[in-house]
This record gives sequence, structure tokens and C-alpha cells, in this order.
Amino acid sequence: MQQTPNRLSPFYENLVFERDDNMMIVNFGPQHPSAHGQLRLILELDGEQVVKAVPDVGYLHRGMEKMAENMIYNEYLPTTDRMDYIAAASNNYGFALAVERLLDIEKEIPRRAEIIRVMLLELNRIISHLFWLATHALDVGAMSVFLFCFREREFAMDLMEDYCGARLTHSAIRIGGVPLDLPSDFIDNLYAFITKFPNDIKDYEGLLTENRIWKMRLEEVGNLTPEDALNWGCSGVTLRGSGVAWDIRKEEPYSIYDELDFEVPVADKNDSYGRYKLYMEEMRQSVKILHQTIPLYKESEPGLMAKVPQYVSATKEEIMTDNFALMQHFVLVTQGMRPPVGEVYAATESPKGELGFYINSQGEPYPHRLKVRAPSFWHTSLLQHMLPGHYLADVVTIIGNLNIVFGEIDR
Repeated sequence: MQQTPNRLSPFYENLVFERDDNMMIVNFGPQHPSAHGQLRLILELDGEQVVKAVPDVGYLHRGMEKMAENMIYNEYLPTTDRMDYIAAASNNYGFALAVERLLDIEKEIPRRAEIIRVMLLELNRIISHLFWLATHALDVGAMSVFLFCFREREFAMDLMEDYCGARLTHSAIRIGGVPLDLPSDFIDNLYAFITKFPNDIKDYEGLLTENRIWKMRLEEVGNLTPEDALNWGCSGVTLRGSGVAWDIRKEEPYSIYDELDFEVPVADKNDSYGRYKLYMEEMRQSVKILHQTIPLYKESEPGLMAKVPQYVSATKEEIMTDNFALMQHFVLVTQGMRPPVGEVYAATESPKGELGFYINSQGEPYPHRLKVRAPSFWHTSLLQHMLPGHYLADVVTIIGNLNIVFGEIDR
């Protein structure tokens, strides 16, 4: 008996049959191909050469922005850790800065709190860059570099743990300041780390910079002209790697960055190798900044949180001894602060580029709207422009070189 065919035509996603040419459709993912999260690339190949690339995201979606609109402001701050989970402190600070500008209390933050924030941010930048170098090198085949980078990253994460008790998701910054002063031995341990670390960077460069395999895999791979970098909304190392000297810490200074002496390095080559050299120099600049924060901290007066009772809780000592401070704290914790009606956008220089938080307030304890401008989202869209013309082996190199984390893409 002959089978009666279904009226619905069979559909094979991305599969093409009976092709006479050498074209092929390949699903590159979803998995972790040198990207920190779930990426799926739909690649059209001519032999091994990429003809067309379509990034497909959304596999790690957790509704971060919508969650913010259903949480009071302080309640949402630990959630920001989970976006770029390799650089949690930068997310904490970006959100806190946006709320502080909305409340117009940015100038009320104690100086010591701002110095501690910059210490945490630059230490976090080093942690993020080390993770990038370790995984990028491993993807390209350099196993030893992965082990060495994770060794130094452990020392940096020990410092973060000494401060806040957490190693990956820190929640180490608060709206209005920081929760804790530095432990008694923190400065000595930080000084020991940043004194030794430049020699470790030389070790990485000794293994990679003139390594012929490393250069063959990175040079002239992932070329990005300055015009294309600007047109595609690139920022951070991806933009500076194309010769555009733009760093928000310099161009639109926040915290105490306008007092610090550091350079904005740019790459002399617009390829993956140039961006690699730029990451090395950026870690040196972070060390330079951290050296400057140590004497600033020692000269600063004690003070960790802004004294703005309608928005920020009093210190623990005041809450335990002053009945009015206790009542204010109870209201802020249970009902949340009520910012003025308005909107604000605050941009910061995260390890991956411009991280911006947009908040629309209607005077309620919850944001009316919150949107995040995450650098990894823009750099993932860049793949459809960069990958065509390269070979399949170069796809892994380019994805890893762009330093994208999908926690901040699938928001």
C-alpha cells in the first residue's frame, strides 16, 4: 500500500540538498566555541571559506532588563553581576553610577569610597583581560598560556575575595558608595601583586608575541578599519584596536579618573594581532593606575557611603544607636527609594567596551524602564561583517579575539 504523504512539506532547517556547487551551510554552535556563553553562527561556506555569517543569539536569555523593572533599585544590583560575569564589578559600578546621577548624588560619594571603587574596577579589568588571554590562547592552541594566566588571575581574585568575600560575582559596590573599607592587609597584598604582575605580562609576551604559530593565526585575521569600527558601534579594545583613541575614562571622566595619570594605547595594526598587543598594554596601564590609588587611599578620610538619608541607608553604627536612622533603613529596605521623575544614561569603560545603563524613572521605587548598552552585543553583530572572506579555522580566532560574553548580550 502506497503511503499518503502529509500535506505539510518537510522542512530541514539550514540544510540544502542536491547542490551542484561547493557551497555548504554549517551550524557553528550553539555551544562555547571560544565565546563565553551560547553562540550559534549560521555559516555559508565555499569549501572552507566563509561566504556569509549570521549570528543567532538568545540561548542565554534571562530577561535582565525586565527584571530590573520589577525590583527596587538596591535589590537589582546583585543581578548585574550575572551579565558580564567575568567582570562583575564593572556592571555593579555602571548601574550604581546611573542611579547616582538619577538621584543627583554623584558628588556626595565619599572620596575614600571612590578610591576603593577604582581599585576594584582596575583589579577587575586585569582579571577580565587575563581570562580573555587564557581562553583565547587555548582556543588557538596555546595550552601553557592558559595555565599561567589562570595562576595570576587567582592571585587577583584572592584580593577581591579578601575585600567582599566573593570571587566571581562580587556585588562589591553600592548605590552611594561601597559597603566595606579595605581589610588591614589589602594594600600590602595589592602592592605585592602589582609589583610582580608586569613580569608576568612579559612571560605571556615571551610565549606569544614572536611565536610563529600565534602570529600566523592572528596576523591579518579579523581586519577592521577605523571607519567600520565606528559604523558598527564598536568600543573598548575593539575600537582602539582599529586606531581610534577613545576611552570613556579619558573622554567623559567619572569617579577619580580625571586625577589619574594613564595612557590610552591604540593598536598600529587593525587585526587580531594588534588587538592582542593592545590587551597586554592595557593591563600595564591598569597596574599604573593601581599604583597611584594606594597613596590616595592612605591620604583619604574615612567614609564609605553618601550621607543622603532619603536615598541611602545610614551606617550600621547609626542604625544600631539612632531610632530615626533605623526607621529610614527599614523603609529603604522594604519599600525602596523614590527617585525624582526623569531619565539618565551613564556610560562607563568596562573591560570589553562601553557599558551604559539607561534608566527612566516615574518617581516609583522601581525603574519604569531600564536598558543596558552592552559592548558584547555590538561586537557580536560585527561577526556578520568580519567573518566573510576568512576560513573556518579563523572563525574561532575572531570570536575569541573580540572578547564577547553572552550574559550581557542575551539580557
